[in-house]
Amino acid sequence: MKYVLVTGGVVSGLGKGVTASGIGVVLKACGLRVTTIKIDPYLNTDAGTMSPFEHGEVFVLDDGGEVDLDLGNYERFLDIKLTRDNNITTGKIYQSVINKERKGDYLGKTIQIVPHITDEIQDWIERVAMNPVDGKEGPPDVCIIELGGTIGDIESMPFIEALGQFSYRVGPGNFCLVHVSLVPVLNVVGEQKTKPTQHSVRGLRGLGLVPNILACRSTEPLEENVKAKLSQFCHVPISNIINLHDVSNIWHIPLLLRDQRAHEAILKVLDLQFVGKVPRQPKLVEWTERASKFDKLKATVKIAMVGKYTGLSDSYLSVLKALLHASVAMGRKLVVEWVPSCDLEACAAKETPEAHKKAWKLLKGADGILVPGGFGDRGVQGKILAAKYARENNVPYLGICLGMQIAVIDFARSVMKLPGANSTEFDPDTTSPCVIFMPEGSKTHMGATMRLGSRRTYFNVTTCKSAKLYGNARFVDERHRHRYEVNPEMVPEFEKAGLSFVGKDESGTRMEIIELPNHKFFVGAQFHPEFKSRPGKPSPLFVGLIAASSGQLETLLQPSPIIVNPKPVPKPINGTVGPKKTMYPNGHAKKPLDSLIGNCEILSEALFEICFHGFA
Repeated sequence: MKYVLVTGGVVSGLGKGVTASGIGVVLKACGLRVTTIKIDPYLNTDAGTMSPFEHGEVFVLDDGGEVDLDLGNYERFLDIKLTRDNNITTGKIYQSVINKERKGDYLGKTIQIVPHITDEIQDWIERVAMNPVDGKEGPPDVCIIELGGTIGDIESMPFIEALGQFSYRVGPGNFCLVHVSLVPVLNVVGEQKTKPTQHSVRGLRGLGLVPNILACRSTEPLEENVKAKLSQFCHVPISNIINLHDVSNIWHIPLLLRDQRAHEAILKVLDLQFVGKVPRQPKLVEWTERASKFDKLKATVKIAMVGKYTGLSDSYLSVLKALLHASVAMGRKLVVEWVPSCDLEACAAKETPEAHKKAWKLLKGADGILVPGGFGDRGVQGKILAAKYARENNVPYLGICLGMQIAVIDFARSVMKLPGANSTEFDPDTTSPCVIFMPEGSKTHMGATMRLGSRRTYFNVTTCKSAKLYGNARFVDERHRHRYEVNPEMVPEFEKAGLSFVGKDESGTRMEIIELPNHKFFVGAQFHPEFKSRPGKPSPLFVGLIAASSGQLETLLQPSPIIVNPKPVPKPINGTVGPKKTMYPNGHAKKPLDSLIGNCEILSEALFEICFHGFA
């Protein structure tokens, strides 16, 4: 097993997660199987109870793990499925050590940071690194480890000590350290400054870690004399100094790494440069095409994002990425209008009239509306008003988790004439509880007590838009994170009034997807489709929202095949050209949809091919 450690210096937020993901993409393109581990030095056991303002969104894995958002970057870039064990926290390490001590595993020893905590960290890394994450059997070839925080943070000291020991445990040729640092430009001077990086590397060396490669963040490409200076003072070869300057879109990062031969530097440190199966130059054709297509997009699609964490975009990172994947697939340049839900409420008209006016102007000027998940009652009335506006004005709408629940509340109040309708989360004494607390949930413990992870949703209305977007599949597996659900006892009343529950769980009592049949696109999902969206495989529901918002949904949902001729057909002897074959753009023979029902993955891939190539 080979290990690549990614650390960060000078300031936080440099993009260590994207750098680690980009390295993984390039190594994967070299023919290596890659896995990843994120180390978060905070004392929380996981990210589940943390506010999005504290640490960005909480990303949810298939196994129900609530983890750092960087694991979402890893999954999206590398198209892998990680587990909760791929996210190490100080809380997890200490909890494991204390549990062992209570069982007597340490044979009466005095438990200390060194060696017990540091050994636990190293053992955890070695154990998790061996688990395949790409659906294949056998261990991966390379494990990329990202150390969260900044070098010098007191809470990360045990991990730095452990990783220093770990580099000796695995031995030379098996450990490569990539240090991400900042090369700023002072406006007064106008030149790129190397001193912050010099001090960061000096601090790293003082803690027992020696960088093999420097990944320097900057606004503009590094000058050659700056690279030479960094090489001289940081003791890193110029060929191992990689510049990650600002780019137009995130998909250029793996291309930057490839063009600067970062993979060659890493493979050399890991003694892999002469392995036969590793090519010298990764192609990255799909990444090149995707980055280029994004830069050339002209026609825009404007989506109003109505939430209460709009001040920090990382709070909705996966939603933003899913919108981006879908918009590029549909050939549209994404414009996100951030609408604070509180500003839509009636009270805001009196308290902050300018903000109220601006929020409604943004909402009414959008091509589509998205209400993402959330917790708590702040801003809920504004979200309900946004759903009501979309429903009454035939504006494409996608509600996720809470966004689905507030759409149900609005329908109960406005259509079914139940003015007291509400969720018991916001009003425990409501006379019309259309959203209720799930029986299996806990009201005393918050951490890891929700309905979490991948769950199966069955389509009971096969002609609905959602089923068609998923390729006429009978069921889909999506990730969940919620404590409240639509009240199953009120479902018959809703359906009688015209709200269609097109997707349900295996028991048929838990509502998963809602639709308004006569609306252009009004869909709510109890699950979080954004967590499984990939650059090459956009989430079908997000594709539906973008398609509806850009006037392409009707064409997208047409069952007729696309006629293409992927290869020139040779002329027969009589001089006539043979008929064109009915094919998918990816080269697979077109089959009747009925024969493919149930094979969601193939259909989703085909759907993306149709979107990506058919509507460019």
